[in-house]
Order: sequence, then C-alpha cells, then structure tokens
Amino acid sequence: MSGRREKSDRKAKKLILPAFAAILCLAVLTFIAVSHETEEETATITVSAAASLTEAFTDIAREFEAENPDTKVELNFAGSGTLRKQIESGAPVDVFASASESDMDLLSGKGLIEESSRRDFAANTVVMVVPEKNRSESPKKLEDLTAHSVEKIAIGNPETTPAGKYAKHALEDAGIWDEIESKVIPGETVKQVLTYVETGEVDAGFVFITDAENCRKDLYEIALTVPVNESIIYPIAVINESSSKEKAQKFVNFVIGKRGQEILAEHGFKKP
Repeated sequence: MSGRREKSDRKAKKLILPAFAAILCLAVLTFIAVSHETEEETATITVSAAASLTEAFTDIAREFEAENPDTKVELNFAGSGTLRKQIESGAPVDVFASASESDMDLLSGKGLIEESSRRDFAANTVVMVVPEKNRSESPKKLEDLTAHSVEKIAIGNPETTPAGKYAKHALEDAGIWDEIESKVIPGETVKQVLTYVETGEVDAGFVFITDAENCRKDLYEIALTVPVNESIIYPIAVINESSSKEKAQKFVNFVIGKRGQEILAEHGFKKP
C-alpha cells in the first residue's frame, strides 16, 4: 500500500514540475513583453531652446508632460548660435526653438529641419539695463555709453547670442559701436549678461525684456528699449534626424497652441 502511494507521489511531482516551469516561463515572457512595450511607448525628446526661453519652456515642458505621460522632455538651453552649431555637429536633438530666424535659416539651408514643422511662435524686444547702485549716474540712452564714466558694457556674443547680435546692430546704427567696442564684456547668454548687471560688474547690459522682467528687478533698472531695424521673431521646428518625430511634432503643436501661447504671454513674450 505504501509502495503505491510513493509511486503516486512521484508521478504527481513529475506532472507538477513541468507545469510550474511552464507557468514561470510564461510569466517571464509576459514581463519582458510588457517591459518592451513600455519602452517603445515611452520616449524622451530633447528640446534645444534659446536661453531666454528658460523659464517659459520649463513651464511648457511640465504641462506638456502632464498631458502626454508617454513623453519626457529634456531641455537644453544655450545661445541660439551655440545650439545651432551643436545640431550641425550631429547632436541628438528633436526640437529646436531659436531666438533668431537666421540660425534657423542656416539649419534650413543645410536640410537639417523638417520644413513643414517650422513655425514662428513668439516675439521679443531688446532693452538696456543698468545696475541699481549706479542709477543716478547710469546711462539713459545709447549715446551715453560713450561717456568716460561708463567703463564696462555687457553684451551677449553677437556670433552666438541673438540679443547680442541685435544690440550690436543697434549700436552700429547709432554710430557708436567703434567707440565703445573696447568697453564690451561678452556674455555667452543673456542670462550671463544680466548677472553681470545684477552684481554691478558692468555699467550697462543688453538683454531681452522677457529676461529683465522675470529676474531681480530690485537690482537693476530698464533704462531704455533698444531700437532695432528687424523684428525679433522666435521660430521652432522639428529636427530632421529626430528619432521621435511624431512626439517632437506634438511638442511643437503644444508650443504654438492655445496653452503654450498663454504660458509664453505670462512670461512676457508677444505673438509673432
């Protein structure tokens, strides 16, 4: 009797073990399939945007991700010219938001953007700001920058920073660039220029009004709006080499859409 029971137990074990192994194998395969599907559905897009868009695009990315949980936005801020050169060098970028049309035009000329995705989404203004501590003696107009009392002037690098390029053009048009060029302290971004003014390291600086309005206004004064001979327009486009073009286009659509435009307006940007 005991022998029969032992044979029965051995037989049952032989049946249970393969069945258990099959169930375990199925579970593992299911886990792998689900994980693979999740990886395919979730993507990270890299958005390279002009430094002047830092606060606005940080808010835009946050709301975009909330509406699109399958997409994570990685933001890369710098001068538009610097970002353009990164893209030309093959940097893995999905969306480019520039503070100048010329940098976008250069990428377009090299076939590096999806032409159908390009849109103008914002406009801006350049202003001259002066430190709070020197307000009584600060320059009030461009011509004042030639005075001996003005020793240092911060301007973004005209080669890579749109605000710097627009400021230089205005100073050239005013006929004083050659006279003040030796006083110029270059900045890599408008943020750096504004820092120079905030800390009193310079007597004046040129930045976008959106930066001036959103930072430490107790440390400086907006002295004047700089006259420029061209509209300061911000274009955005999907990069041709993007590996997530559909999601990149969704981000562009969000920026030019109602909520994106509301956020930009909250940060002082105007419609193009």
